[in-house]
Amino acid sequence: MKSITINGSKRESVGKVATKALRNAGEVPCVLYGGETPVHFAADERAFAKLVYTPNAHTVVIDLGDNVTFNAILQDIQFHPVSDKILHVDFYQLFDDKEVSMNIPVVIKGAAPGVLNSGGVLSRNKRKLKVRALPSNLPDIIEADISNLELGDKLYVTEVADEKFKFLHPDNTVVCQVRTSRTSMKLEDEVEGVEGAEEGAEEGAGEGAAAQE
Repeated sequence: MKSITINGSKRESVGKVATKALRNAGEVPCVLYGGETPVHFAADERAFAKLVYTPNAHTVVIDLGDNVTFNAILQDIQFHPVSDKILHVDFYQLFDDKEVSMNIPVVIKGAAPGVLNSGGVLSRNKRKLKVRALPSNLPDIIEADISNLELGDKLYVTEVADEKFKFLHPDNTVVCQVRTSRTSMKLEDEVEGVEGAEEGAEEGAGEGAAAQE
């Protein structure tokens, strides 16, 4: 999995006054969990752009200077309700021999015959899937091949499984499916209505002819 480096500095004070001063200076207070003790640090808000404002999944290298680095993943992030500025970020430390859970984006591969040939619509039920794996086995993406999906077919999480990681979803979780479009349903209803009217007219004509006889 691709990694992004966040350069920061350790925080000596974690009180409200110090936190407010950090934010006013364009810094974001952060905490790294998962080790022996939490590590409090701060980083420039601009450093989080490639990590937060992207659909991709990344691990993080937290560089606090003086050869102090940590491998981590983003665990939680808080935004200001009005300005959307980043208020606080939590990270979780990675260890080579310890599994972690992470949301991985789903990427669609191929074209569904049910969409191309039958007028169906592809419905994406899951744009991300949560997996559990060792850090070295975390995938960048999860490919969902829809090349065999006909109208009404579903692609389940078991069909995109990989032995390197475990899905934290039930086996019957639907990743995507090909549904009948509203337009095609409307056209079918209109055709049925026309056919019904024509049959009714034919029956009425037949009855009229019989009555004249």
